[in-house]
Amino acid sequence: MIQPPDHPRVALGRVGVLLVNLGTPQDANPAAVRRYLAEFLSDPRVVEIPRAIWKPILHGVILRTRPSKSAHAYRQVWGEDGSPLAAITARQARALRERIGDGVVVDWAMRYGKPALADRFAALQAQGCDRILVAPLYPQYSAATNASVMDALCDALKGMRWQPAIRTLPPYYDDPAYIAALAEDLATQIEALAFRPEVLLLSFHGMPARTLQLGDPYHCHCRKTARLLGEALAPRFPGLRIDTTFQSRFGRAKWLEPATDVTIAAEAQQGVRRMAVAAPGFSADCLETLEELAIRAKETFVEAGGTDFATLTCLNDGEPGMAMLEHLVRRELSGWA
Repeated sequence: MIQPPDHPRVALGRVGVLLVNLGTPQDANPAAVRRYLAEFLSDPRVVEIPRAIWKPILHGVILRTRPSKSAHAYRQVWGEDGSPLAAITARQARALRERIGDGVVVDWAMRYGKPALADRFAALQAQGCDRILVAPLYPQYSAATNASVMDALCDALKGMRWQPAIRTLPPYYDDPAYIAALAEDLATQIEALAFRPEVLLLSFHGMPARTLQLGDPYHCHCRKTARLLGEALAPRFPGLRIDTTFQSRFGRAKWLEPATDVTIAAEAQQGVRRMAVAAPGFSADCLETLEELAIRAKETFVEAGGTDFATLTCLNDGEPGMAMLEHLVRRELSGWA
């Protein structure tokens, strides 16, 4: 591009990909957790209660009591490189960058906490990306996750004079590449166990039951993922019973059922002794998988009479998951890169 000598520097012509996950505190202490929860639970997409009612509850009760308990949970899973969710998402971005090559700039962000979506989106533009694919790493669509990412993206765009062209990764709950990656990865993990599970529990993050009546397709997406995954695993594990549950209930409202913790206890009480749990709705291991499932759910199972329990890892940055992510991203970049 020919420019006059005094023209401001312009960077353009590159393609960017921004991987986005939910978020995490910056540290495993109550103050950091409080800041994170304040941002997360203030999002009306996450808590659909009128602000006049919810704000006093959030600031008067929850942010006074929950941070210490949550900080203890985070300390159970915190690694040398910090938050597992942040560390794994960063590795996913690096691995995708290597697989796609220098023609595409790959970065990552969190919807809540840091690195903030708006900051990393602006950084991509500053590197000359005038076409950016925003990829929420949520296989099943929910207003509390996917739509919230779009809210933050639109807020970022509002502050830009020169906006890049954007595309967004659609939910991929029934994509053959996703189902195949899950089936391959979970089958390998199950076969490596020291025991053969009687039951494989597919635990998805819970949502208030009213979201289904309000039109959120999340429940249906989870159920279809579970059905397709069960069909893919059945030939390899005849006789393995596969059930679907929902975890992480919060508050007094009715949530999607059956509940993971209740189901795990009931299975053990009814005679199941060997169980494996997988969380196919999470693209990376995090507090909900490493503490809620691997630690607390195991304790529930054993206390109720079970003997062998395993929490299978998420796709993370392993080969099946990265091959799937590369496939999805290359497809969405068609015509751009």
